[in-house]
Amino acid sequence: MTGHVIGTNRKTHLLFVLQLVSMGAMEMSGPFWPVHLRSLTSSDDLFTLASIGVYVGPMLGIMLTSTFWGRVGDRFGHKAMMLRALFGLAATQLALAYTGDVFSILILRFLQGACAGYIAPAQAYGVSIESPARRAKLFAYLQVSTNLGSLCGALLGGVILDLASFFWINFSAAILCALCMISVWVLLPAVAAPVRPKTGDRPDTKPSMLRSPQVISLLTIIGVLLLGRMVTQSPFPIYVLQTFDVGNWVVGLCYGLLALGFVATAFLWARYFEGRSAQNLLGRMCLVIAGCIVVTVTAGLTGSVIVFAAMYFLWGTLLGATTPVLTALVSRSASDHQQGYLLGLAQSTAQFSSMAGIAIGGWFAQVSGLSNIYFLVGFVYFVGLVLTAVTRVGVGRTTNPTELSEE
Repeated sequence: MTGHVIGTNRKTHLLFVLQLVSMGAMEMSGPFWPVHLRSLTSSDDLFTLASIGVYVGPMLGIMLTSTFWGRVGDRFGHKAMMLRALFGLAATQLALAYTGDVFSILILRFLQGACAGYIAPAQAYGVSIESPARRAKLFAYLQVSTNLGSLCGALLGGVILDLASFFWINFSAAILCALCMISVWVLLPAVAAPVRPKTGDRPDTKPSMLRSPQVISLLTIIGVLLLGRMVTQSPFPIYVLQTFDVGNWVVGLCYGLLALGFVATAFLWARYFEGRSAQNLLGRMCLVIAGCIVVTVTAGLTGSVIVFAAMYFLWGTLLGATTPVLTALVSRSASDHQQGYLLGLAQSTAQFSSMAGIAIGGWFAQVSGLSNIYFLVGFVYFVGLVLTAVTRVGVGRTTNPTELSEE
């Protein structure tokens, strides 16, 4: 038993490192695509379209394919899906390094999302090697890895761009993803796909999910909370510069404090929520979401950049309690042979919500002005609070012991 635990921990730590490196590789180019695209076109309209498409394209690709890849992983194993995703990332990053046409870049970015989608199979693989009681910690651990990768990748990408050209950002990312693929192949053992209970000759994955209103409610809550988070994505730098009259480094600092708050507390929140019933967890989640409302409205009201920065850090600490914990609760509601499908569905929900948040935030800033953007965030969180409270009541009334039960 002790050896099994140690082996499991080793594999979990390896998943952490692989996700940090692979997500960091992708984020090396993340902040700098507009700079690169500006150098490729003199048309303002094309530049505006490309600057949006280069970010939305991968999200759309992931949204459209995550559920499909998840079901394939349930059937053939999630290690194979991790290898497939990392190969897709390496191949598309290498192609992007040698592409100088705007439309080719947009197509490749879409294909990158459609062919890759690494996070969902990595989560599903992690679920297969961890005990059900530790899933909240697992999802927090992997999301901390993603956030650290984003921070380190953006920093490394900036250093490369200062010293060399944009080509070397994408080329280096391709090499890193290829190394991660080789590491998965060599170091992570294959985990056999769980045996499906037979109901006739047809798998029961999809129908059982559609029959679970609690799962649909939880995915909706996750989607609303992510939408609220992404509303400020596009207007954020202009808002900070215009409202506080500060330098660009302050913009970067405030943006980074959100991720820092998440990294600092996600694992602590997972430990706090570990072992709680679904009803108890959702009740406490209502308090966390209420805190998000207070923090974001305060950020929108303050005229002090110090207070604003503090609110962003606090917002990040609260976000550490939302998506990882709720995703673990969703995972608990499904049997082992449904994990890939369900986590793929959660990933598709996240990507759709992120795209919707970016679009709504950009539209709202144009229509109602930048000064009101954080009040919109507060309203979205209020909707999430109501949905969470209603779901908690529904969970309390359920009589099906297999729905969202303690494991």
